[in-house]
Amino acid sequence: MSDPVKVHSIAEGPADGPVVVLSGSLGSDQRMWERQVKPLADKGFRVIRYDTRGHGASPVPPGPYALDDLGGDLVALLDTHGVERAHVVGLSLGGMTGMWLGIHAADRVESLVLCCTSAKLGPPKMWADRAKTVRENGTGSVAEGGVSRWVTLGYAEAHPDQVAYLREMIAAVPAEGYAASCAVIEQMDLVDDLPKIEARTLVIAGAEDPATPVVHAEVIAGGIPDARLAVVEGAAHLGNFEQPERFTSLILEHLEAVR
Repeated sequence: MSDPVKVHSIAEGPADGPVVVLSGSLGSDQRMWERQVKPLADKGFRVIRYDTRGHGASPVPPGPYALDDLGGDLVALLDTHGVERAHVVGLSLGGMTGMWLGIHAADRVESLVLCCTSAKLGPPKMWADRAKTVRENGTGSVAEGGVSRWVTLGYAEAHPDQVAYLREMIAAVPAEGYAASCAVIEQMDLVDDLPKIEARTLVIAGAEDPATPVVHAEVIAGGIPDARLAVVEGAAHLGNFEQPERFTSLILEHLEAVR
């Protein structure tokens, strides 16, 4: 585990509200959560979203990264904001980081929402190959493929402007940051540790997610004691973006139940 990096973050909502941290997917930055911020803040939550190391405006240390690194960065972020315990909402790579926290820093986690994610996402060679592609050809070379997994074909056809926005988001990620983060997923296997998670957990899957199909969510919900599973129709991998109302209402329902 390397030293934590000071990640770029944005805090919104009432300063004294319960804290919700939003942790994003590989190839995204904190803008992927824009549709969740106001509804959460309006309900009295302090919303902190951030760019994972190697992404957005966060530092790009040389890779490879490990899940321990991303988890350590999130703990350091909580310390920076003076937050004892937070609700952690993570999607994909952010969900993996959330699970790591639930296992290794349980005292910092009020509850977990794990969206469109996996406890083990092989095959490892696929991630090694993708890292190699990005190092050789830049992040733009995987942007088209990324967006095709992030949203359904129907959404893409109806919202070409949003697809262009997401494509540019992926292409803007530093190549080293993206490639180094692929190593996190290549090495990750949290399946046997899931029963250690004590935080109240909601697992949300996109019914049409090709990157982390529903079976991955079922493994997580089956492994974490008393976890609840919700499957959202008409959602691919970036489900919170494609189906914001449904994802936000599920997240809020969970947070309110814990509160």
